[in-house]
Amino acid sequence: MVQDKYKAVWVSHSSMGDFLKCPRAYFLHNVYKDPKTKRKINLVSPALSLGVSVHEVIEGLANYKADERFKQPLLEQYEKVWQKVSGEKGGFKNEADELEAKNRGREMILRVIKNPGPLLNKALKLKNGQNDMPPNFFLSEDENIILCGKIDWLEYVPEDDSVCVLDFKTGKNEENGESLQLPIYQLLLNKLQKRKVSGASYWYLDKDDAPIPVALPSVEESYKRVIEVARRVKVAREAGVYECPRGEKGCFACRPFEKILRGEAEYIGVGEYNQDLYISS
Repeated sequence: MVQDKYKAVWVSHSSMGDFLKCPRAYFLHNVYKDPKTKRKINLVSPALSLGVSVHEVIEGLANYKADERFKQPLLEQYEKVWQKVSGEKGGFKNEADELEAKNRGREMILRVIKNPGPLLNKALKLKNGQNDMPPNFFLSEDENIILCGKIDWLEYVPEDDSVCVLDFKTGKNEENGESLQLPIYQLLLNKLQKRKVSGASYWYLDKDDAPIPVALPSVEESYKRVIEVARRVKVAREAGVYECPRGEKGCFACRPFEKILRGEAEYIGVGEYNQDLYISS
């Protein structure tokens, strides 16, 4: 049976993460559109702005040959990228808060410059899908569920013609073992390219000079974990029921979005992905 990708339920690490935190937050972030603008809504925050900026600079290194990467003026590039999130566009309420976040990001870039590690090796990329969509495939064609996602960095290992996953972390908290991120990456790589996946690491740029290896589950275990959550998302979308587990009072995940609906959040403008952006008070 040939399925229509435009009618499929698309799931990703971020959207399923929203759902697991709170189905209501998932709805407001991933499904709801403002009736007036016909656009989805999103919240900007200093942590998000910092992460986006650092990722853009470091992931951009993959566009250069390995021996040319660290000839690039990364700190200058960071200054240019930061302009996209400067001020209230990035969720900063004053110059002091912005400077603190910007300096944290600058230290992360400096850490990578001083300790390039695997970034000196050959890197590969998964090709985007049609219409420049993120890499994707049918997680379940019968159920019309598509899994999509972008991987920060793929290191090529010539010794056994394999790839290693590297994920950059800019937050202060470490990823827990229940995260679906690596299982999702494993499924994408297993389906969309032919090389075996020989390893995975998280690089906590705020504190570590080198990536920290992480054990990968089996492909079968990854599929089991991801499809279970994806099916729950599909059921909620088909039923149109997205309830916060905390009830009407809401939770930390959905309350900031509820403020937008009540007109209690500050409107910033239209973002890069055609979303209405707000700052929550």
